[in-house]
Amino acid sequence: MPIAYISEFVDGESVFRYVDAPGLENLIKPGDSRDLTDVYCLHILEGRLPELIPDTSKNPLALAMPITREIPIGAHMSIPIRLVDGTPYGMFCCLSPEANTSLNDRDLETMRLFANLAAQQIDKDYEERRILEEKRERILETLNTSAFAIAYQPIVDLGQMHPSGYEALCRFSAEPYRSPDVWFDEAAAVGLSVELELASIRQAVEKIREIAPDQYISVNASPSTVISDQFASTFLNLPLDRILLEITEHAVIDDYESFTKVLRPLRHAGLRLAVDDAGAGHSSLRHIVQLNPDYVKVDMSLTRNVDSDLARRALIGALLFYTRETSAHIIAEGIETEAELNTLKLLGVRRGQGYLLGRPEQDIAKTINLFSKAS
Repeated sequence: MPIAYISEFVDGESVFRYVDAPGLENLIKPGDSRDLTDVYCLHILEGRLPELIPDTSKNPLALAMPITREIPIGAHMSIPIRLVDGTPYGMFCCLSPEANTSLNDRDLETMRLFANLAAQQIDKDYEERRILEEKRERILETLNTSAFAIAYQPIVDLGQMHPSGYEALCRFSAEPYRSPDVWFDEAAAVGLSVELELASIRQAVEKIREIAPDQYISVNASPSTVISDQFASTFLNLPLDRILLEITEHAVIDDYESFTKVLRPLRHAGLRLAVDDAGAGHSSLRHIVQLNPDYVKVDMSLTRNVDSDLARRALIGALLFYTRETSAHIIAEGIETEAELNTLKLLGVRRGQGYLLGRPEQDIAKTINLFSKAS
C-alpha cells in the first residue's frame, strides 16, 4: 500500500497528522484535513464500511463517495485508534490508488497491531500534555494570586557578627506543598520561569528600604531570566549598589559574551554579581572565570565538616586565593556548627550564612531585631 497515515478527529474533521506517501505527496500531506462526512473514517467507525476494502469498486457506499474517485482510492484498510478510555482518537489507514485483492484479514491484524502501538504512544503524549497543562495552570494561579512569600536569611560579616546583607529565598504557600526548586523547575518546564523569577525578585526588593543603608538584598536569577527583555526594567528606580545578583552554579550559560553584555550597564550602575553554589558541580570554575563575579558563594558541600576535612579546607583556601587576586569576596554557605564557623574564620573567610548564623525569616524586622539585641 503506497499511502499510509494516522489521522486525528478534530471538531468534525479528520486531520492528517503523520503521512507516509513517497512520490504521492501531492495527494496527501501532514496538516491536511477533510470533513469527516467526506472520508471513510466515520463510516468505518459506525459500521457502514468495513475496515478492509480490497476493491472499492465492489463496495457501493465507497464507490459512491467523491473522495474515492478524487484521490483515487482503489483499496483501503483502516483501524480506529482508541485512547485508553475508549475515546476514538482517529484512524490508522493504508490505501492504494489501485485495487489489491490479495489483501486479507492477516494484513488487517498486522495493521491493528501497529494501531495499538500508535494508540499507546498517543496516550502517553496526551498524558504528558495534560500534565504540562496542569503545571502551567498551577504556575499561572501562583503568579496571579502571588501565592508565595520571601524569606530573608542574613549574610553575616564574620568579623563583626552582624548582617552585611540578606538573601531573598522564595517560599510557596500554594498547594500541593513542594520545595521552591520544584516550583521553579515546573515553571521552567512550561515556559514561565522568567515570569516567576522576576515576580519573586520584585517582591524581594520591596524590603530594601527596611534594612540599614549599608546592607543589601541578594536575589537569585537564572541566565535565561537575566537575558530576558524584562530583566533590566525590574531594577528601575532601585539602588543597584544595594542589590547582589546570584547566578547558580548549576545554571547553564550558553553564551557568556551575551550574558555579560546584558549585565554590564547594571554592574556599572552598582549591581554586584555572585556565583552561587561554587563547588557543587562542574560549571562553577568556568562561571567564576568567565563572569568575574564580585562574590563567590561556597556551597555547603564544601563548608560541611570543613573543620575536620583537609581537602575541603584546601579547596576553600584556593578559592580565597583567587578572590584576593581578583578583588572579589567569598561567602560561605551552610554554616551550622561553631567548629565550622571558627575554621572558616581562621582560613580568612569574612562572610557567611547558615542556620548557625540565622535562619530565613519572612519578617525581616525580626532578624534585624535579633542581631540588634545580640550586639
